Amino acid sequence: MRKSYIMPGFKPTLGFTLVYLCLIVLIPLSTLFFKSMELSAEDFFNIITHKRVVASFRVSFTTALVAASIASIFGFIIAWTFVRYSFPGKRLLDALIDLPFALPTAVAGIVLATIYQPNGLIGQWLMQGFGVQVAYKPLGIVVALIFISLPFVVRTVEPVLQEFDSSMEEAAASLGASRLQVFVKIIFPNIFPALLTGFALAFARGIGEYGSVIFIAGNLPYVSEIVPLMIVTRLEQYDIPGATAIALTMLLISFVMLLVINLLQLWVRKRSGQL
Repeated sequence: MRKSYIMPGFKPTLGFTLVYLCLIVLIPLSTLFFKSMELSAEDFFNIITHKRVVASFRVSFTTALVAASIASIFGFIIAWTFVRYSFPGKRLLDALIDLPFALPTAVAGIVLATIYQPNGLIGQWLMQGFGVQVAYKPLGIVVALIFISLPFVVRTVEPVLQEFDSSMEEAAASLGASRLQVFVKIIFPNIFPALLTGFALAFARGIGEYGSVIFIAGNLPYVSEIVPLMIVTRLEQYDIPGATAIALTMLLISFVMLLVINLLQLWVRKRSGQL
């Protein structure tokens, strides 16, 4: 007998999924490979090892890594606060967390550049009080990336905290464990895979971010120039093969880093007994 499915329409939905993946994901990505093949191996190597290109890779990946790390810490604290405590204005603050999802990134970049520039509302205070310049520096890129990546961490960790069984905390406390021991031994190991997922999402978003960064970065070569801007610059110069070579290199590096993060997440889940 033919195998029956509880939900009908398996073949049409599978076909739609495959068509969607081909049109939106596979075909555009394969174009990068075909366009890059127009270059010889020597030309490809010369493009991606150019000092300015290498500097842009260093800026993009370093700032994305720092921003994702900071967003993971503060995202966890915010998610913990929303789940464990009740306070006036909680729903409003919870809704504001999703603001970067709806706000155009260019608008966010303009606002951040305005308030963090040396004569801005916050930038002026930081310059006068601490001698720290945020806008037009790599630090400004980190601030912009934290703003757009923080919701990914909060929305990833929050459901896990909501579903966490508090009876384990009570059992540990009844056995004499301190609050710190309960957190380190019981709570954190259970939410760490979700926190790692949020970090991966924040890191992936930060690597390819463009709109919120170009206004606050200053776009100084070798200092605060990001890879997406290098790609756009090549396209404006009608250097399509050069742009695709940089994009392909960025894609491969991002894929390897995300693969490592996902393997680490899988290892953590197996080690903690969640798989």
